[in-house]
Amino acid sequence: MRIALAQILSGTDPSANLQLVREYAEQAADAGAKLVVFPEATMCRFGVPLGPVAEPVDGPWANGVRRIAGDAGVTVIAGMFAPSGDGRVTNTLIAAGAGDQPLTRYDKIHLYDAFGFTESRTVAAGREPVLVTVDGVGVGLTTCYDIRFPELYTELADRGAQLIAVCASWGSGPGKLEQWTLLARARAVDCTSYIAAAGQADPGSEIGNSGAPTGVGGSLVASPFGEVVASAGARPQLLIADVDLDKVAAARDNIAVLRNRSSFLRRDKAESRE
Repeated sequence: MRIALAQILSGTDPSANLQLVREYAEQAADAGAKLVVFPEATMCRFGVPLGPVAEPVDGPWANGVRRIAGDAGVTVIAGMFAPSGDGRVTNTLIAAGAGDQPLTRYDKIHLYDAFGFTESRTVAAGREPVLVTVDGVGVGLTTCYDIRFPELYTELADRGAQLIAVCASWGSGPGKLEQWTLLARARAVDCTSYIAAAGQADPGSEIGNSGAPTGVGGSLVASPFGEVVASAGARPQLLIADVDLDKVAAARDNIAVLRNRSSFLRRDKAESRE
């Protein structure tokens, strides 16, 4: 399956950002991609109040993404913000497919209360891992800080994911870009799946020093063996990569970490679901 990662630079106008989604989705479709993954905060960048821009997932912005996916004939994964009901918002991914496929949402589970930023102050956490099917391939949905928690990725693999999207607006700082690349490759090996890690482009000096995570670029696709299949630089870019599902089967047969996990880990997970 051919996939695309849209490393964009979101602004504060959801309508303008929706136009970026259309432009990149059309380019991805022209390149033969079946799936195009956009970053976290595609709807609106961090660093501004999110409550005023948040919309329900059946609202105008999400419906716009659905129309774009239908027009282009691809599945689009993109980050938005939705009202949470407690005065905060949810940091939400939507997956919109072509045709009659229902829109799927994932609310970010692990909130970015780290490196001096407190996401939980304005964002309510999700609770449930989410998987969608694209062209017969199981695709897991994760967001940014989730990538530091391996258990979510092995859980998605257990549920059938062969490819896991990580949509991010990665915070800048010393060593952060290197950590992003390392973590994407490590999660690929942990869950013996492809990782499609789509981040916001680096805004450089275009955005003032708000302390908000606004992107560093470096989007990449990692194979189940931890190889970097494709990678982007710092600026906006459409990254195209082919996913070889035979590599997923080979990694799960040869590395076998999913099969060889200690029985007490599997037992604890089963008990937590009860």
